[in-house]
Amino acid sequence: MIPNYQQFMRPLLEATYASKGKEVKLRDMTQTLADSFQLSEADRAEKLPSGKQTILDNRVSWAKTYLMKAGLLESTRRAHFQITARGIEALKDDQVVIDENYLRKFDEFVAFKYQKSMPISERPEVEVSIHDEATPDEALRTAYQKINESLSEELLTRTQKVTPDFFEQLLIELLLAMGYGGTGEGTAHALGKTGDNGIDGVIDQDPLGVDQIYIQAKRYDKKNNVGASDIRDFFGALNLKKAQKGIFITTSDFTASATQTAKDLGSRIVLINGKELARLMLRYNIGSRDEQVLYVKKIDEEFFES
Repeated sequence: MIPNYQQFMRPLLEATYASKGKEVKLRDMTQTLADSFQLSEADRAEKLPSGKQTILDNRVSWAKTYLMKAGLLESTRRAHFQITARGIEALKDDQVVIDENYLRKFDEFVAFKYQKSMPISERPEVEVSIHDEATPDEALRTAYQKINESLSEELLTRTQKVTPDFFEQLLIELLLAMGYGGTGEGTAHALGKTGDNGIDGVIDQDPLGVDQIYIQAKRYDKKNNVGASDIRDFFGALNLKKAQKGIFITTSDFTASATQTAKDLGSRIVLINGKELARLMLRYNIGSRDEQVLYVKKIDEEFFES
């Protein structure tokens, strides 16, 4: 398991001190720490949800940043740093736990962390556990995920209560937003109205209507799951239409036997349950909208290198 950023603080400081006053490179220190903690190749390669940085790199980088803000490390040049006299002093007692609580002893760190000067008498009393794993950007992503999960639940609850006509229009807008049928008129047909041999609707997969997808939609409450018989009926309807693809959408869920039946029938039927429907609605802004856009930025190393 990858240590959290606080658990990297003292080992990083010690590894830097071992260079005997010479500057070290962040990449080398990250490798040294990974070896020290005997991390597996899978641990070293595991990435953040963004896919742009490994968790290991992220946590070691934040440990370095916090130590620098507290004055225990100092930057020498791009991606290089060295230990300071304060950092050496911090290592003298090997029983001292170097974490956020320790770093709050220093005015520079408090000013960085709380964005203002704060005398000792006014410093917060809240203890930060050494086992707290989240770096600031990890915490931001976690908060983002929780907001989306809550919003998805609300979207699904509201969708289960809309009228059949509204549900039809909602699905049309979603499928068009996902790129089916282009933007032309007539690309989606009679969702929820035809009852044509078990088919609730048809949507063109391409702007010319060469390939079509047949749809079955069930606006059920969360306790009324779709069973295997519904899947078999839909499969039979697809055969009658000589259709190659079908989407079965429900605001509830599918029973285990329904899911297995769809698998046994091959890849012709895609199942979308309520949770996935809400996720797609959120992704394509159906029933939701962007309220605020936050950009997470990082230093442009090439700018400073030039």
